[in-house]
Amino acid sequence: MTATDSLTRVVGTLRPIGLDELVERASLLTRLDRKYMLPAHELPLFLAGLGNDVQVLEMAGERRFGYRSVYFDTPDLDGYLGAARRRRRRFKLRVRTYLDSGDRYFEVKTRGPRGTTVKERIPYEGDAWRLAPAARAYTDEVLAGAGINSDGFRFAPSLVTSYRRMTLFLPASGSRVTVDTDLTWALPDGTELRTPDRAIVETKSGRAGSGADRLLWSLKHRPCPVSKYGAGLAALRPELPAHRWLPVLRRHFPTALISNGSPA
Repeated sequence: MTATDSLTRVVGTLRPIGLDELVERASLLTRLDRKYMLPAHELPLFLAGLGNDVQVLEMAGERRFGYRSVYFDTPDLDGYLGAARRRRRRFKLRVRTYLDSGDRYFEVKTRGPRGTTVKERIPYEGDAWRLAPAARAYTDEVLAGAGINSDGFRFAPSLVTSYRRMTLFLPASGSRVTVDTDLTWALPDGTELRTPDRAIVETKSGRAGSGADRLLWSLKHRPCPVSKYGAGLAALRPELPAHRWLPVLRRHFPTALISNGSPA
């Protein structure tokens, strides 16, 4: 049995939860997000260890859903460098498409108080590869509210990510876990990096951690900075400063050519 078969079998044994119930039960707490990068073959063991009460998001009979995000940045990569250099005022722009439903949103991420991430979004219509005028106006408004003057910025596609996601709910702690697999990163010129043997697990729980965090810690996994945009762009463009993501790149992107000597 392959790792994919094992994962499908374990996911099929979990109790389902609908989207409305998930939002009602898991969206009211102040949360801390932690990301982990795991070998895909360890996912069945991780899922089996979460306990009998864990539930999986199910919609229209499906439990894993396709996502595609087109990220936008300036020619000088102000968004990427803001994260790489840990600037207090930084941003991330993307058009996210939910491939199963066709729904599409434009999202702007900025930094809030105490280093929290603030994500704001609006429905998006039109070409995902071009920043529509309404999205540009929304970008300027949100960035201005975060203390970032974007008047002179030009935005163009800089990276495309795609993956399949399942969302878990842990009733005991009221926390959520997302598991992203079949990860692919691509530059606008078509250069592509696939990591089918890796998965990104993200927990959303209280500061002390959830049962999922404690299980991952017992399996010798620790949180790490796995920005899909930052790490993916650094892996595909090794000339960029990427000290923040080098441990992740060296351990989990063995096929990428990493030769970062630039100061971060």
